[in-house]
Amino acid sequence: MHLSELLRTKVINADHVLSNHGLRRVLGPLDLTLLGIGAIIGAGIFVLTGVAAATQAGPAIILSYVIAGIACAFSALAYAELAASVGGCGSAYGYSYAGLGEIIAWIIGWDLILEYGVAVSAVAIGWSAYVNNALAAVGLALPEVLVKGPLEGGWLNLPATLIVLILAGLLSLGVRESVRVNAVMVFVKLVAITIFIAVAASHVEPAHWTPFMPFGWSGVMGGAALIFFAYVGFDAVSTAAEEAHNPQRDLPIGILASLVICTLIYIIVAGLLTAVVAYPTLNVGSPVADVMLRLGYPWAAGVIAAGAIAGLTTVMLVLYYGLTRVFLAMSRDGLLPPLFAQVNPRTHTPTRVIMVSGLLMATIAGLTPIGDVAELVNIGTLAAFFLVCIGVVSLRYTHPDLPRPFKTPWSPIVPLMGATSCFILMLNLPLITWLRFLIWLLLGLAIYFLYSRQHSLLATASE
Repeated sequence: MHLSELLRTKVINADHVLSNHGLRRVLGPLDLTLLGIGAIIGAGIFVLTGVAAATQAGPAIILSYVIAGIACAFSALAYAELAASVGGCGSAYGYSYAGLGEIIAWIIGWDLILEYGVAVSAVAIGWSAYVNNALAAVGLALPEVLVKGPLEGGWLNLPATLIVLILAGLLSLGVRESVRVNAVMVFVKLVAITIFIAVAASHVEPAHWTPFMPFGWSGVMGGAALIFFAYVGFDAVSTAAEEAHNPQRDLPIGILASLVICTLIYIIVAGLLTAVVAYPTLNVGSPVADVMLRLGYPWAAGVIAAGAIAGLTTVMLVLYYGLTRVFLAMSRDGLLPPLFAQVNPRTHTPTRVIMVSGLLMATIAGLTPIGDVAELVNIGTLAAFFLVCIGVVSLRYTHPDLPRPFKTPWSPIVPLMGATSCFILMLNLPLITWLRFLIWLLLGLAIYFLYSRQHSLLATASE
């Protein structure tokens, strides 16, 4: 085994010449932007904003969102360049395969499967809690044994299991149907946020912004580290490359527009939240709805609860979608069994991947207390962002003549700043998260050396 085998790279844009890849090009820039908003705005805005303001930054949580948004923008610009120039439905996996080599691509693909899979299971458990609270409000709460797994004294987290299976059915029907449902859910949560903004704007008390930075700059940076993950999800837009009408133009629009829109929404909501009540009172499970109740608007709190449920649903839908497209790309390249590379000729969706991953994630969501494992999403995301930023720099040197419909500005400074900021945030994660990540990585490497290296299309082509 030579090092050259491990670092062999795919022909760039090879996916574009696969005219019979089976996926249907039906998504425009608006669809992709709504996918990004669907993935980004979830529990972050309805929960994290208040918690970070109360415990980390105070009213200066606004600055935390600006800093986190800028850090995320570095990675978003890198994603936009590679999505437009390299393409393919494999996202960071495909970009790494083209620019950094097979072993790096395998690691990041295996990492993305973990990131998206754990995220869907974790969000499903949060979704279940929100839905059961809503049912309890109308006197229809489920018994404890049906909202907790065996390790927590229950039988099965039924709502969490059901929502994953329902989303599996929806994704199997077709990407157009999935995008329509996502658009409706995004509309619901944007209406909820608009109602909060309209109500809160008439109750602003400037005194609540004094002092503006009660915890100093260290608090602002701590808040930025905490709420950075409220931005996670825009990378899933890049997995739609083979289903976009004009990926070279539409993907950069979808990635960057969704990030800008969500950043503005976060800043406005954070500013109003800390301006209508004292920031120390925001350390509660659902601060946005709680503020509406304190201001005397129970109907608004109800709409916001519905918005939170819709928000969590779209996060699961888009991340689940991203998982299946990365899995599909890896199977097509021979790194995973070819039976997962098949696309249903009627629905134009990879139904085998959708069903197998759905059953696995539904089982995890229904039977396990996800707890600290959710932090694997954080480290997996940051690792993907890091390698995409490095990939931009690498491809600028190895493929200087590659057509780049969108270019990351001020390269290599911007992508290197993106890589640096992601690495710093990774270093701030707990040791136990790194250990779990390492175990997953070792399992992935075992699969690569026992199966993927020999079955890779690049390996069989060279024989």
